[in-house]
Amino acid sequence: MAQNFPPLILPPGLLQAVTGLRDKDRRRLDDTVARLHSVNGRLWDTEDRVRGALLTAAQVADCKREIDQLNAERNALAERADEVLEALADAGRADAPLHTETLASVVDRLSVLTLRIWHSERAAVRNELARRRVPTLYRQREELCAALDTLVADILVGRRRLPSPARYKLYGREDAAVTEVRPSRRLGRVIAVGGLSECGKSTSAEFLRRACGAQRLKIGFLLRQAAHRQGLADPYALSARRQAELLLTELNRFAEAHVVTRLFTIESVHDDASVTELKRLMGDTLQIVYLDAPFDVRAERSGMPAQAVAAKDEIKMSRGAHQVAALADHVIDNSGSITALRARLRRIAAPPVTGALRITTPYGLGLPAAVASATADFTDALRAYGPGIQLVALTGSPGEGAWIAGWSDLDLLVVAGHEATGRVHKALDRYRTALDGAADLGPTLVSPGELTARCLTPRLAFALYQLQQGRPVLHAAPDVELPRVTRDELALAAVRELPQVVLTMRRLRADARPEALRQLYKHLVLACRLLLREHDQWESGPDRILAAACRVPGLAAFSVPPLAEVSTIWRDGGSETALKSVTAAVDRLLAWYAAQLAA
Repeated sequence: MAQNFPPLILPPGLLQAVTGLRDKDRRRLDDTVARLHSVNGRLWDTEDRVRGALLTAAQVADCKREIDQLNAERNALAERADEVLEALADAGRADAPLHTETLASVVDRLSVLTLRIWHSERAAVRNELARRRVPTLYRQREELCAALDTLVADILVGRRRLPSPARYKLYGREDAAVTEVRPSRRLGRVIAVGGLSECGKSTSAEFLRRACGAQRLKIGFLLRQAAHRQGLADPYALSARRQAELLLTELNRFAEAHVVTRLFTIESVHDDASVTELKRLMGDTLQIVYLDAPFDVRAERSGMPAQAVAAKDEIKMSRGAHQVAALADHVIDNSGSITALRARLRRIAAPPVTGALRITTPYGLGLPAAVASATADFTDALRAYGPGIQLVALTGSPGEGAWIAGWSDLDLLVVAGHEATGRVHKALDRYRTALDGAADLGPTLVSPGELTARCLTPRLAFALYQLQQGRPVLHAAPDVELPRVTRDELALAAVRELPQVVLTMRRLRADARPEALRQLYKHLVLACRLLLREHDQWESGPDRILAAACRVPGLAAFSVPPLAEVSTIWRDGGSETALKSVTAAVDRLLAWYAAQLAA
C-alpha cells in the first residue's frame, strides 16, 4: 500500500544503540518498526472512516472488524520489536529500578505522535485550534525523543530495567491468534494479469488455462468469497493490506482443495495498492503481468466506439490500474502478434531452468568407430561456431546406449539460434557424407526461443525429459536453458501423440511387405510406450516395453522375438519370418484400440 503519511524517525540515541545488534536482528527490527508505523497509520484512517455519518450499519461493522484486526497486529508487532530491543538491556543489574513500559511501547507512542502532528498540520489549514496545537505537539515529540534516548542510555549501563514485553492481548475467541498469512505449500505459481481496457487480459488468462492447465480466478470473486466467510459486507472498504490478506487466504483455500493444480491466474488487477501488499505477502510466488498496448490498438480490437473504451479506461485508472505497470514483474507489449504474446506467457508460467547436463563423447555411446568418429567431427564443428550453438545430443537408442548397427537411426537434437541455421546445415551435409550410409540421420533442429516458449512436440518433450533425467549430451553451452518437463506433461503428450502413431501404424500394416518390418516394429514399440505412459508405467528399451504391454487392461501379451533377433533377421534379409509375428502383434493392438474407443 502506498504510504500517505510521514515516515517514523527514531531518535539518535536509539539508532546508535541498535547498530550494536546483529545484522539479522537489526533488519528484523527495521522491518517490524516500519510495519508498526504503517499499521498505526491504517488504524488512524479506519477510525476516521468509521465516524462517517452516512455509513450503513454493515459498513460500521466492517470498520470495527478492521480496527480489531489492526489493533491485534499492532500489539503483535510491538511484542516482536521488544523481543529484539530487550537484547540492549544489561541483564546483570537485577536491582536496577524497573521502568514503567518497554522500549517498543515508547516507539509506538512516538509513531502515534508523528501521525498526530501530520494530521494536525493538515487540519490547521482550515482549523485555528489545530494550528495552535501544532507547536505543542512538536515540543511533545522532542521531549519524548529525549526521554527515549535517556531510557536507552540507562538500560545499556544497567541503571534501569525493562518490564516483560508480553502483552497477552485477546481479541475475539481465544483460538483466534493473529498470524501473518503466508502462501500455502500447495499454492504453485500465481500470475496476476493487469492492464487497461481491451489490452488482452482475458485472452491471456484463457490461453494459460488451455495451454498450461492454469486455473482462472477473478479477484472480485475471491474477495467476495472471503468476505462472505468472514461476515464482511464490503471488502473493498477495507485497507489494501487487509484485502491482500483476504485474497491470499482464499487462494490458499482453493489450492488446498485442488492439490493437482499448480498454476493460477487472477484477473483483473486494477488496484495498485492491494496488489503491492499481495506481492509483499507472496513474494516470487506471485508474478504480476501488465499488458500494454496503445489506445488505438485496443479500441480497434474491442469493436466498441473509442469513447466507450476511453470511459472504461478512466474508471480503471481512477483505481490505479495504470500504476500496476510500475509494480509488474513483466510488462508485455501486446500490440504485436499473438505468437509473441503466447511465447512470453509460456515463459512466465513455466520459466526455463539452467541445469548441469551430463556431457560425454560419441565414443562413450556404444557406436561403431566410424560412426563415433563422424559424430565427434560434427560436434567439434558445431562447438567451434560459438554461443550460437546451445546444445548437441543424440537421443533415442544412442542416448540409451542401445544403438544397433543397421537397425537404429541417429536421432540428433541440435539447439541453435536461427542465425546459425546455415552453418548447421553445412555441418549436417558433411556429417551425412562422413557416415557414408552407415546409419540414417534424423536431425531435429530447434531454436532456444522455441524451447523456452515450450513449443514442444511430444517426441521433443520426451527427449528433453530424458536429458534432465541424466541421459548424456555431446555439447552444452554453460548458459543453456531448457524447459522442465514433468511426467504428467508426458502423460498428456501421450494422449495427443497416440492417435497419430496408430494412424501411421495402420497405414504401415496395410502395406506390410518385408521392407516395412523395421518401421512397423518401431511404431508398435512407440504405441506401447505411449499406452504404458498413460497408465503411469514407465519402461525403456523395446523388449521391456513390449513385455510390459500386457499390463494395460484387456491387452494380451505379444509373441514378438527379442529386438536382437528381429534386427539380425532384418539385416540378413529374412524379414518374412519376423514380419509375421510383428504384424500379428500390430493386429492385436489395433483391434484392442478400436474396441476401447467404441466402448
